[in-house]
Amino acid sequence: MVTNKVLLKTANEALEKGDIDGFLSFCTDDTEWVFIGEKTLKGKEAVKQYLEEAYTETTQFTIERMIEEDDFVVQVGEISFENKNGEVESYLASDIWRFENGKMAELKAFVLKNEK
Repeated sequence: MVTNKVLLKTANEALEKGDIDGFLSFCTDDTEWVFIGEKTLKGKEAVKQYLEEAYTETTQFTIERMIEEDDFVVQVGEISFENKNGEVESYLASDIWRFENGKMAELKAFVLKNEK
């Protein structure tokens, strides 16, 4: 059986390649993403819109740690991408993913701009 950790790694790989639909195939239809202190996205369409605006083909994930327990995977790392002005932006993130029937149902993301 494929673990939730492996599913998340595979989904991340799709996103790094710019395959937003491939990434979304790992999400439930009613997926909910909560960016703590910022905004909440409800449903695949809202997430797709966000990903199309925020992520580019140059998106890179540097995962420091992934911890799986029951239906949850915690992922800690860094996300870097080229913004619309061609500048590289970097964010430190701690993501808590909840899985439901082998799909990503909920994300709680703690994200800070990396000022290094």
